[in-house]
Amino acid sequence: MTRVVAGPTATQCLGDFGADVIKVERPGEGDDVRHVGPPWLIDSEGNETRESTYFQAANRNKRSISVNFQSEEGAQLLRTLAAKVDIFVENFRPNTLAKYGLDYESLRKNNPGLIYCSVSGFGQSGPYASRSGYDFLMQAMSGLMSVTGGPEGAPMRVGVPIADILAGKDAVIGILLALHQREKTGEGQSIDISLFDSQVAAMANTFTAWFNGGFEMPRTGNDHPSASPYGVYRTSDGYLLIATFNNREFGRLAAAVGRSDWLDNPSFNTMGARVAHRHELAAELTGILVKQPREHWIALLNAAGVSCGPINRMSDLENDPHFRERGMTVTLPHALSGEIVVANSPIRCSVSMPEYRLGPPVIGQHTVEVLQEMLGLDQPTMTDLATRGVI
Repeated sequence: MTRVVAGPTATQCLGDFGADVIKVERPGEGDDVRHVGPPWLIDSEGNETRESTYFQAANRNKRSISVNFQSEEGAQLLRTLAAKVDIFVENFRPNTLAKYGLDYESLRKNNPGLIYCSVSGFGQSGPYASRSGYDFLMQAMSGLMSVTGGPEGAPMRVGVPIADILAGKDAVIGILLALHQREKTGEGQSIDISLFDSQVAAMANTFTAWFNGGFEMPRTGNDHPSASPYGVYRTSDGYLLIATFNNREFGRLAAAVGRSDWLDNPSFNTMGARVAHRHELAAELTGILVKQPREHWIALLNAAGVSCGPINRMSDLENDPHFRERGMTVTLPHALSGEIVVANSPIRCSVSMPEYRLGPPVIGQHTVEVLQEMLGLDQPTMTDLATRGVI
């Protein structure tokens, strides 16, 4: 019972590795992110649909059923289903599902091994628990935006829903830990995942700098606050990314661009000195880089062992040889578009490989199939439920 990004990201990951995921959606409306567009999905005849491309990112390997859980009959259907499953994932505001007997304490009575994962903006406790919370808000409140963007102007968000994605991955970790615990005890448990917590925990050096050194990391745009040269640099025909994180890498860079003398310059020969003189160093480095095209420097610097690469758009990534060799796209069947291209799982195990069985479903695509299979409902019963708006 999840929607938008965080919960669906978690359940998609589980589905990739063999879980039978049943996605419960509101009849006629479905997951909120189905309607977040443009861009919209193009159907098999080339026409624009009202189904967002956004939805396709986190909903493969799932079967969709439409159930009005706000009706007693709909809630009872889901309670009956919950008695038969291993894992229940939801991302409603705390206490919302208790009204329908779909909270952990209610469901565990008939399924003591149930693993119940709640994903919310601010968690199940605390003064903000009842608030709604989307990714953008979490980027702001976690401190992420305070270190994102240039030193001038407004703070900036990250261009993808990173707090949602992190919370989804944290949910998977929590679920797997709970499954491992259940193997030993036979008992399930509840899991409390918060977008706020996940994003705060990911603040890494920004967090420890303040809580251990009283230092507020600044917004430095494409400049790393503690390393140089580490950022975006101009060439004769565009930009590239160069990242040196120690003196060894800087030495390789200096040699590759014909400036080994930098190693004897007290303004450049230590990381601290390079950070203090970053603008002077950037000017000298750019003066060299602008004499040749981007691809020249990418080849030369990578051959020298310097971290360097292009700043790709999706259209560039599509033709990148490493992207292609890693097989980072998967094409799956889709009820509207005929087929859909989604990103491969980043998890590569030597034995437990991901499986891609189902494309992202349309609303209620599998309602009849699932209710017949799991609850044994016959067609007249389902027709009656559908007529009354329960499914």
